[in-house]
Amino acid sequence: MPGPSPQAVGSALLLIYAALFPVINPLGCAPIFLGLTQGVTPAERHALARGVAVNSFFLLLASLLIGSHVLVFFGISLPVLRIAGGLVVSAFGWKQLNAGEAADDAPGSQKRSTDDFYPLTMPLTVGPGSISVAIALGSERPKGAGLPHLALLGLAALAGVAAISLTIYVSYRFAERIVALLGPSGSNVVVRLSAFILVCIGLQIAWSGWSDLTGA
Repeated sequence: MPGPSPQAVGSALLLIYAALFPVINPLGCAPIFLGLTQGVTPAERHALARGVAVNSFFLLLASLLIGSHVLVFFGISLPVLRIAGGLVVSAFGWKQLNAGEAADDAPGSQKRSTDDFYPLTMPLTVGPGSISVAIALGSERPKGAGLPHLALLGLAALAGVAAISLTIYVSYRFAERIVALLGPSGSNVVVRLSAFILVCIGLQIAWSGWSDLTGA
């Protein structure tokens, strides 16, 4: 069986990045990250940004590679997962689209944090929405594919997750500059646009699950 073409591998990488970016929304979360780390030094903030990126990488990679198997263990079918996850993602995006300032809705947005896992990694950066998307993407592995095929697609997945983790690091590492550059209006535009894309991605995931259930 021939392996996947370079175009297919590149498409898989871009799909993972494009699907996760609006859910995680690192640019929109940068102001929240900055607010949560106001009480630390710049060096400590940079270290926190690096820690959040590393934590996000492993969380997303685990969700992508083994999340669907965990759900199967609990008797949850993949089409149902896609429908439920898609609805959750769409609902989250709709809430963000109609919400006020992002920082007002952030869990613990009034508290300062020096922990790179909670709440900076979860739920601020990698929450239920991004985990659902990662599991749904991981469940799209082609059936009957050979080991070389799966290995190349696995490398594409690894690269996609690494790319989004790098984006998280850069966004948080330079949060002060991003907030100053975008300004209040620019930050709001990024949040709203990402929220709209998130609604569309959630509906697409739900439609994929519905199609699998009904055979459409």
